[in-house]
Amino acid sequence: MAIQIVITVFVLFAASRIFIQFKQNNVGGWALIFWLFVWASALIIVYWPGLIDGVANFFGIDRAIDVLVYFGLLISFYLIYRLYIKMVQFEQEITRVVRESALKDLDKK
Repeated sequence: MAIQIVITVFVLFAASRIFIQFKQNNVGGWALIFWLFVWASALIIVYWPGLIDGVANFFGIDRAIDVLVYFGLLISFYLIYRLYIKMVQFEQEITRVVRESALKDLDKK
């Protein structure tokens, strides 16, 4: 019971942070929907843990906690991949801007 209260408070805090970031135009609508889905899923799992047993049985996994770990790893790897792609795009953009700036400076001389 205590863990449910702690996780609920944390989820409410996290949801408030994503709403603030959305209002400040730091994240888009899809990011807002994604993170609200993640936090709502956490609350559902905390209050109805039996739902995970059905998912575990469907995938042939013995323990429900293993399902959470597997899906958590998959989501983490996907998010790391997305961050890597963004980083590469930023590096390419920085290279392009620096190159253009250098060429403009060369033309001035």
